[in-house]
Amino acid sequence: MQVDTLITNIGELLTMDKAGPVKGADMNDLPVDENMAVALKDGKVAWIGKALDADNITAEKVVDAKGRLVTPGLVEAHTHLVFGGSREGEMALKQQGVPYLEILKQGGGILSTVEATRKASEAELLEKALFHLDRMASYGITTVEAKSGYGLNKDTELKQLRVVKEANNRHALDLVSTFLGAHAIPEEHKDDPDAFLDEMADLFDEIKEENLAEFVDIFTETGVFTVEQSRKFLQKAKDKGFDVKIHADEIDPLGGTQLAVEMGAISGDHLAVATDEGIRQLSKSDTIGVILPGTSFYLGKETYARAREMIDTGAAIAISTDFNPGSSVTENLQFIMTLAALKLNMSPAEIWHAVTVNAAHAIGRGETAGHIRKGGNADIVIWDAPNHMYIPYHYGVNHANTVIKNGVVLYERQEIGS
Repeated sequence: MQVDTLITNIGELLTMDKAGPVKGADMNDLPVDENMAVALKDGKVAWIGKALDADNITAEKVVDAKGRLVTPGLVEAHTHLVFGGSREGEMALKQQGVPYLEILKQGGGILSTVEATRKASEAELLEKALFHLDRMASYGITTVEAKSGYGLNKDTELKQLRVVKEANNRHALDLVSTFLGAHAIPEEHKDDPDAFLDEMADLFDEIKEENLAEFVDIFTETGVFTVEQSRKFLQKAKDKGFDVKIHADEIDPLGGTQLAVEMGAISGDHLAVATDEGIRQLSKSDTIGVILPGTSFYLGKETYARAREMIDTGAAIAISTDFNPGSSVTENLQFIMTLAALKLNMSPAEIWHAVTVNAAHAIGRGETAGHIRKGGNADIVIWDAPNHMYIPYHYGVNHANTVIKNGVVLYERQEIGS
């Protein structure tokens, strides 16, 4: 067999090649193949087998994994990729105990990001987004969900979505776009949020026509949008042919988890304060819980989502960075894997399911991402780690040695002295 690349001498290989999403106890069942090799041709996986059986394979390039761990590229299921400016000045205020509402009054908070995003040109937003995508790729991420939501008016929301579309065209990573116009209530609509939701819903036809988003999302939370407002908005989206997601039960337990299930949402995200009933309904549904422990960590919360109970009850769980400028300022999904172990009490096997196959299904990419299978996309990471347990164990560094997207090396760690 003639191939482009042969990765051989693999210590542990996680193919994650199972029908998903993977639920409950099955998340702790992780097949691990040892002493393996993987052949790549034309951007696809051409062969998987024991390294000793690769003698009949001729490759233009042979990569010696040197006994390292090899996995699919990580899937990032929840980000706010496109935004203007940054908010590092708020950190000191938060440390001083300044309430968020006071920070808003001082011109900070989400509305400062909205102002910066409105002012930024598409070219400026694109350059910034591509920078963050490069960094994500360096951490082993090969597929990324990207939300709008920092425009809060028609022109800027469309601008953000067009930037996501152009970034998908220009960058090697695969992007999945979500319209989150209903992310907050802008100042100009603070007295009439229903009118604002109508304005955002008016964009559905144009978004469809330009193919700017696959999903519609909404922030169901105290002071933002109620369960009933969210239900009405998401139903309009579904009527226009969109699949839906929900920012649910992040701060107050309003029943957003139950609404996600009721609406048949592909995912309910955050779920930090989901109720017992919400968890029960989630476990009996096809909705995936996308847990974002980095947000709880960054905001200094004592409460983390009850992922352990969700899994034990039978739910499918994914984890993500929630990369954004205000509450989770990181592109490092590897660190989130550590938080999943320490704060969510998830096992290494559960964590790997949560950043590959389940994360892929949470953004409608279960057939094309999150696994290594013959004929599938050659999205592969070689890790500077001897086994799959090592990544969440050794935290705060980048373990990615080589990141391959569609058969092409995007990132390769530089050896000291090279």
